Amino acid sequence: MQRFRGFTLIEIALSIFILLLLLMLAVPSLSGVIASRRLKQSLDGFNNLVRLAQERSVTERRPYLIVWNKNGVLLRPEVFGEDEEVKATAEFRVSKGTLLKLALPAALTEKHPWEWIFWPSGNCEPATVQFRGPVGVWTANYSPLTAQPEVIQYAAR
Repeated sequence: MQRFRGFTLIEIALSIFILLLLLMLAVPSLSGVIASRRLKQSLDGFNNLVRLAQERSVTERRPYLIVWNKNGVLLRPEVFGEDEEVKATAEFRVSKGTLLKLALPAALTEKHPWEWIFWPSGNCEPATVQFRGPVGVWTANYSPLTAQPEVIQYAAR
């Protein structure tokens, strides 16, 4: 008489339980990795806009502004030429539930316009930019000489 060896119902149920347990442990870790990647993308995206502002101001020998509005942050020349179309050169979009805040520590007035200037020399106004969103927070101080960020706060959720 031949006997076929198979899995019992208890063995199958135990295997499924262990797989579900491993999956429940892996999902929070995976969501943290995704949030961390999105937070880094936001910092890199904003830093690319800063780099572009500095490059454009030096190359074109005219001041450029990074301007905050309700939909995001725009890069544009301070003054447009006569034959130049009045539009943003680049844009950093901010999603709903996200805050991108500008602080200008060297501003002469407490209530300054939400504009950050880059001069034709490549220098910029010293600034602190704070990002707060569903993926986490970061804060960066930007040097007036190099426009390089010093990240002073970075935390993914």
